[in-house]
Amino acid sequence: MRTALVAAFVLSIAAQSAAQSHPVAIVAEFDGIIHPVSAEFLIEVINQADTGNANIVVIVLRTPGGLLESTRDIVSRMITARVPVVVFVGPAGGRAASAGFILTLAADVAVMAPGTHIGAAHPISPAAQGTNDIASQKAVADAAAFVRSLAEARGRNVMLAAAAVRESRAFTDREALASIPPLIDFTATSVDDLLRLLDGRAVRRFDGRTVVLHTTDIETRRVEMTRRQRFLSAIAHPEIAYLLMIVGMLGLTIEMWHPGVVLPGVAGALSLLLAFLALQILPMKTTGLLLILLGVGLLVVELKVPSGVLGIGGTIAIIVGSVALTDTVPGVSVGIGVITSAAIAFAGIFLFLGRLALASHRLSPVTGKEGLIGVEALARDPISPDAPGCVRVRGELWRAASRRPIQPGQPVRILAVRGLTLDVEPLPISPPAGES
Repeated sequence: MRTALVAAFVLSIAAQSAAQSHPVAIVAEFDGIIHPVSAEFLIEVINQADTGNANIVVIVLRTPGGLLESTRDIVSRMITARVPVVVFVGPAGGRAASAGFILTLAADVAVMAPGTHIGAAHPISPAAQGTNDIASQKAVADAAAFVRSLAEARGRNVMLAAAAVRESRAFTDREALASIPPLIDFTATSVDDLLRLLDGRAVRRFDGRTVVLHTTDIETRRVEMTRRQRFLSAIAHPEIAYLLMIVGMLGLTIEMWHPGVVLPGVAGALSLLLAFLALQILPMKTTGLLLILLGVGLLVVELKVPSGVLGIGGTIAIIVGSVALTDTVPGVSVGIGVITSAAIAFAGIFLFLGRLALASHRLSPVTGKEGLIGVEALARDPISPDAPGCVRVRGELWRAASRRPIQPGQPVRILAVRGLTLDVEPLPISPPAGES
């Protein structure tokens, strides 16, 4: 019995040792903008690799760019990672522009698929944009120094790395590999091809250590974003956030001019909340938001004082504010056509519904007690100050009182409604046709 227990224990230890010695690669694919949510995801991938005894992390990257602060957070975690981090720009046709170029430089191993490109990392600082040239030059110099330090530490082309920032240069996979020294380590067609080429390769870490990778029969474990991260990443796009804001403003406009419809108001409120949530993730320029509010205010004044100039000015203010509000993420922007179409549509619907609502408010009531005031009726009985009678109004008989005597058949006008009694006044009787 003891022999069987000892044998089982030894076999379990051997199985655990074999499992631990079996190489594991954590593979995460990211296609989107670099912002706090994507930084959270990529940092979690590296943490999982460090705590799960993985041998390597492969990040399949496709991005048009993103925020520099989020990029710095990811780079800091890549540098301190226990396991080597590989950035693979692929598959063919993909790109790693702006912030993606910096992540590629910072990786222990940088790989590109044929037909991909990297670069164009000129920074756009929301704080410096639109202020002065000195602030913009400081942002460019800071980003250039950042990429030069990464390229020098990784043994990559420092001059081309700086040119990607200062001159917005971009490089194909062949150009990046053919430069001396190269910007990347090699090219691969897929993740499997990449792992095959990595076998036996010596990788120099950021701290100077050298690690030899063994990827023969390596196990790949895919890591994906959580549902929360996927949702936040979907709305944290300047174009999606802007469209949500426009839809929210339209919904609230419809509900404001036509209260009681409910659905547009609820949809508008939810859209605005989602837009504000996205703008909390993305950098927001206060000037752009103030210009949009100014434009809406001018449209309201246009309803009160129709001139045409105020409406045009309000639409232009919304367009300019929208451009300023959405042009804050390097490499990602909302097309001027989308902004112009959305702003003109919003202004047109706002003015159209607003004028309909104001016109309906100016109309006299046609139902209820208020709808009877000013209506002409016909006396059925003689009416005097001391003897009320009946009048016929819209096919109905009403009790009526008058301060002046009224003859049967004489037309009257209703002055007020007191409970079930009408206060009326006589109207002159029209002479028959042909008589003066």
